[in-house]
Amino acid sequence: MTPSESTQPPEYVTLYRRAFAEFGALALWNKRLREDPTPGDALVVARSLRVEGNLQARKLAEQIEQACRATV
Repeated sequence: MTPSESTQPPEYVTLYRRAFAEFGALALWNKRLREDPTPGDALVVARSLRVEGNLQARKLAEQIEQACRATV
C-alpha cells in the first residue's frame, strides 16, 4: 500500500459525504452526517436516497451500495 492510498478515505466514505452535500435537504433531512461513517451508515444513507431522492440521488445510492460491497 502506498502512502497516498492510506490517507485517502474509502470510496464509500467519499460518496457518503457527497450524498449529504448534494441531497441533504432533499433526501437526508432526517439523517445526521457522521464524521467517520461505517459501510452500514453508508447503506442507510443509500436507502434514504432511493426512497426520498430523485433520479440523480438513486444513481448515487447505487454507487454507494457498490462501494460498500467492494469493502467486504
